[in-house]
Amino acid sequence: MALPQVVDRAEWLAARRALLAREKEHTRQGDALNADRRRLPMVRVEKDYVFEGPSGRVGLGALFAGRRQLVVRHVMFGPDWSAPCPACSADIRQLTGALFDDLAARQTTYVLVSRAPYEKIAAARRERGWDVPWFSAFGSDFNYDLQVSMDAARPQPEYNYRREPELLEPAPDRSVELAGVSCFLRAGDDVFHTYSTYARGMDHLGGTYPLLDLTALGRQEDWELPRDRNETVTAWDPETYWTVPAADRKPIG
Repeated sequence: MALPQVVDRAEWLAARRALLAREKEHTRQGDALNADRRRLPMVRVEKDYVFEGPSGRVGLGALFAGRRQLVVRHVMFGPDWSAPCPACSADIRQLTGALFDDLAARQTTYVLVSRAPYEKIAAARRERGWDVPWFSAFGSDFNYDLQVSMDAARPQPEYNYRREPELLEPAPDRSVELAGVSCFLRAGDDVFHTYSTYARGMDHLGGTYPLLDLTALGRQEDWELPRDRNETVTAWDPETYWTVPAADRKPIG
């Protein structure tokens, strides 16, 4: 496995300072990008979307829980799936009550939404011991309109703001569930869609990736540069882990 070049401390410090200048510029560019994101126009939500949760069926406005903003994590869990997506599961298990509390202190509610019926969602929460606000959009256009569900019966399948008909090819008779995050703003009784991001646009939203991006080995995925930094890593599989009886589970990490 190829590792970083070994140098003395002075040479490392010079290289680190040069990189720091680029990191600071990246931070300034990120600040400007965030400001432009806040300047995006918004779209009034006209449909009466209905979701099912622990208290029964509710509308989109109820998901705000009385706060001004709503962030929805679209979790890949289809109506005919037996379990949620392993990658989504890995992210969910890292969520803590403090995250939800801190967002609430900024007038922002964070919820998970999947197209699986609520009975399946509730079973997944119980099985995994997750205490997260997770709602079902089964029977609603919500996932389709937010471009995280598609099937052959829907015209112009799009994901990440472009047509992606090839996503239907592996299973043309089934719906395809995709990951994303969508943001909404409430003004009185009106709800507005302000932002959605998909695919790698979610990389910086928490979890392990931002920390791994700071390390010499990175995410240890084949597409990363420099090459030849990756060996086969024995990693836990979120789905396999949760199928093992609790008494037999080994600690993760």
